[in-house]
Amino acid sequence: MKFFKLIIVAFSMSVAALPVRAEELKTENVILITLDGVRWEEVFRGVDKKFFDQKDYNAYHKTHNDFKKTFDPGSPEKNRAAIFPFLWSTVARDGQLYGNRDKGSAASLTNPYHFSYPGYNEILTGLADPRIDSNDKVPNPNVNVLEWLNTQDGFKGKTAAFGSWDVFPYILNENRSGVPVNAGFEQMDGLDDNAKVAFLNELQKEVPSPWDTVRLDAFTFGFAFEYLKERKPKMLYISLGETDDFAHEGFYDQYVLAARRADDFISRIWNWVQSDKRYKDKTTLIITTDHGRGEALEAWKHHGRFEYTDENGEKKLSDFPGDTAIWMAVIGPDTPAGGEMQNVDDVYQNQVAATAVKFLGLTYVDSHPELEAGQPIKSMFK
Repeated sequence: MKFFKLIIVAFSMSVAALPVRAEELKTENVILITLDGVRWEEVFRGVDKKFFDQKDYNAYHKTHNDFKKTFDPGSPEKNRAAIFPFLWSTVARDGQLYGNRDKGSAASLTNPYHFSYPGYNEILTGLADPRIDSNDKVPNPNVNVLEWLNTQDGFKGKTAAFGSWDVFPYILNENRSGVPVNAGFEQMDGLDDNAKVAFLNELQKEVPSPWDTVRLDAFTFGFAFEYLKERKPKMLYISLGETDDFAHEGFYDQYVLAARRADDFISRIWNWVQSDKRYKDKTTLIITTDHGRGEALEAWKHHGRFEYTDENGEKKLSDFPGDTAIWMAVIGPDTPAGGEMQNVDDVYQNQVAATAVKFLGLTYVDSHPELEAGQPIKSMFK
């Protein structure tokens, strides 16, 4: 039986490795960035005022008035730009943003679980696999888009991933895929002469994280940025995680501030990309999230569908309305400048992998044809 399973896996890998050329495009590189658990409401409406003056939902009460002044400058348009200035300047001008349900643009996940491992699996493999039903450190049986690209001509050794959460080596199945993954509290190896990396490696040992499975995003960004500049990958994946962990702790102010820092990290990456001959006008940037969050005050801290036992000993299924709603942003030489997309077809999380590969001039062939894989998002292409 084990031998039979090995044959099936080998066949799946060989099918996944067959390249299918798409039309020629200008994009030669893709950078995919995810912000863990960031709601569409903050992206499109700005700060959620129901959290103002809520002592139980804000970490710093003495500076709460300053927080309100910073992130509530007036209209929803000003408020969202206060959190995401890069998204609402550069991307809104030259790219596209999907997911404003107030304006007829819905983006949703398709997996039934609504939490991180299933969400990242869906983003990175194009499949909502019902077998991926926990956040446990289990090697992913599905071939991911970075791994698939690593088998294509011109892409060998040109993919890499960086994440704040220490489960990413399993989500991307680093041992099987051969894709270098730096995540959690790992030191950055392979850039031995890079002084910034050496400094970050030492600093990471000395600066405590509030969480035991997620490092601070500054380290993830720092390692990924140096790798981008030195190794020049053709597809780079970066997952920032602080937003979700601060939300689970119930600190809305820290959730917003983490989102603002993430926007700044993305801006710095894009500005560098547009200044480098290898990447300028040849790179597409895709930004999204792995899941939504609850809409109500207390429910905002939570997401996911899973069995639990209530106070009466009855088994129930959790439900947090709003946690299937996500958002996407894209900017690059092959994307028309649509800005905030309105009254458009729904888009889905399982379309990200195929869309990223299409930008690179290929057609993604997933490893499990019996599952319904997402297709490229047509409106993202000229």
